[in-house]
Amino acid sequence: MTDNATITPSGQPLGISHRESPTEAMFARFKARNQPAFIGYLPYGFPDPDTSLDALRTMVEHGVDAVEIGLPYSDPVMDGPVIQAASQIALDNGERIAGVFHAVETVAEAGGVPLVMSYWNLIYHYGVERFARDFENAGGAGLITPDLIPDEAGEWIEASDRHGLDRVFLVSPDSSDKRLAVVADNARGFVYAASRMGVTGERDTLGTSPETLVARTRAAGAANVCVGIGVSTPEQGAQVGRYADGVIVGSALVHTLLSDDGRGVRDRADGLRDLAAKAEALADGIHNAR
Repeated sequence: MTDNATITPSGQPLGISHRESPTEAMFARFKARNQPAFIGYLPYGFPDPDTSLDALRTMVEHGVDAVEIGLPYSDPVMDGPVIQAASQIALDNGERIAGVFHAVETVAEAGGVPLVMSYWNLIYHYGVERFARDFENAGGAGLITPDLIPDEAGEWIEASDRHGLDRVFLVSPDSSDKRLAVVADNARGFVYAASRMGVTGERDTLGTSPETLVARTRAAGAANVCVGIGVSTPEQGAQVGRYADGVIVGSALVHTLLSDDGRGVRDRADGLRDLAAKAEALADGIHNAR
């Protein structure tokens, strides 16, 4: 139960939820099997709201353990061309933040761990407490905020504590040891280690900096560290899965639903078929990495 009798300096109730973190429970299961988890990303509303729900369900049914449901945004500073194109299609189709909770329910009902990845401005304008309440009620696990640092996340930290939600902050190879410690101390669920500086996208090679970053982040106190940005093949997934607690794949999955010119959508049946095949291949590489 949440005790709302005490009020914080910001005027919000201080009650803390004792709900177990579904994300941490997932990692515990995988660690017991000495396996990394597979986290897949797809923007809600792409290619259209109904098909996106089918796509999210397809991902879980074909090996994705946790799903980052993206909230499309008009100024996606971290996103590469593939995700930007998909997000713009979703926005053009009239995607609204309220609809994402149907996506959260879909992932949860399919047996996956539902995460939302969003730029902070969208959450702020929706209402932090309102979002946390609606997200919890839909069965959500946690929020990934690429442009929100712990130092400026007081309202979200309070709301996530009240509703038992994970908060996932990002670190990069350029993060100082002090910054890593701050992130590790304030994160819940896992820390998102960006494999390199720059935007998302498929890459031919990953280099050694992600492995070093994972080791540094663990040394700073993080219990679970997942690597994303640039992972696009089963071989790369296996490479990262040898040392990370989870492997995050976005653009390679989104790509299966885009047309060849990268500006439109593929035939629905063909796209879902290729998404299933891509998810299965990546899951096989990641889950058998060790």
